[in-house]
Amino acid sequence: MKVITLSFFIGLVSIAMLSFQTTSPLQQPATSNVVIDTVKTDPESGLAIDPSLTMVKAQCTACHSSKLILQHRFTRDGWVERIRWMQKYHKLWDLGESEKVVLDYLEKHYGPQSAQVTVSPRRAPLKNIQWYKLP
Repeated sequence: MKVITLSFFIGLVSIAMLSFQTTSPLQQPATSNVVIDTVKTDPESGLAIDPSLTMVKAQCTACHSSKLILQHRFTRDGWVERIRWMQKYHKLWDLGESEKVVLDYLEKHYGPQSAQVTVSPRRAPLKNIQWYKLP
């Protein structure tokens, strides 16, 4: 009787272990929503390598870390607004003719549309959310 009970117990444990190993709908492989980034990055700053990179590094990282650029996705107007804010409150110099080069670079590599190109460990943004009030 003990042999049958032990065999039965081992069978139940095996079935339970197999059922826990399956992936639930909430657990998706990390590569399911990842788009591989084809843009090479500068190892020093983490910024996208581009002919304008030297100009951007000279103008932007003289005062702050490149991480401030990497964490934002502004439109061209948004980047202009940031530059004007830095000029007004943080004594950023007039960028002159280099402003167009810097803005072209930021818009190309760190604009809202380029956010889909980067590899991110985060999930894709939620869409069509219907919120409800809790009781």
